[in-house]
Amino acid sequence: MKEKLEVVRGSGNVFRDLGHENADAEQFKAILATEIVKALDRERLTLRAAQGRTGIAAADFSRIRNADLGRFTVDRLMTIINRLGSRVEVKVKVRPVRSVAQEASA
Repeated sequence: MKEKLEVVRGSGNVFRDLGHENADAEQFKAILATEIVKALDRERLTLRAAQGRTGIAAADFSRIRNADLGRFTVDRLMTIINRLGSRVEVKVKVRPVRSVAQEASA
């Protein structure tokens, strides 16, 4: 007999869906890291070339490429984006906390 699976709509933040305590900050860091990787790819920068251009260690760019973001703050990631020649625009929307079940029924 087939087991019936329930489909649950995610919240839009995988870290929240996985129960991470600082889900919003982790999501924001992941978005910033993605933009850094896009900039490196767009400019076809090697890790060493990125280091030379920004003064940020090549090992840090390697960590960002590998989504190893634990030692990075949002501020530091924004600084790296700035040094790569881009600017970050942040739009903040504050809303009441809702559970995943409430999100799915909305």
